[in-house]
Amino acid sequence: MTDLSDADVTRLMRLVFAVERSLRILLSPEKINLASLGNMVPHLHWHVIPRFAGDPHFPNAVWSAKARDGARALPADFTAMLRRQIDETLLLKH
Repeated sequence: MTDLSDADVTRLMRLVFAVERSLRILLSPEKINLASLGNMVPHLHWHVIPRFAGDPHFPNAVWSAKARDGARALPADFTAMLRRQIDETLLLKH
């Protein structure tokens, strides 16, 4: 991220936080993990991971061994709902 301009860092983090806020509104998770990882190929991406007490890995990292079976089902139109919520969140912050 240090290769980005200040304006690009601001834009990136505004979007990351809009995704986090939108997931909180739509899913009401216990917490959200934010992570920026990548070791092999130079690139930038963020993980915005809603966490629930009953998720298979909670409270450990999602890449750790499963503590239990099960997965939370998302609504069929979740992608569209998330896009709308992110757009609304970004407009409110403008």
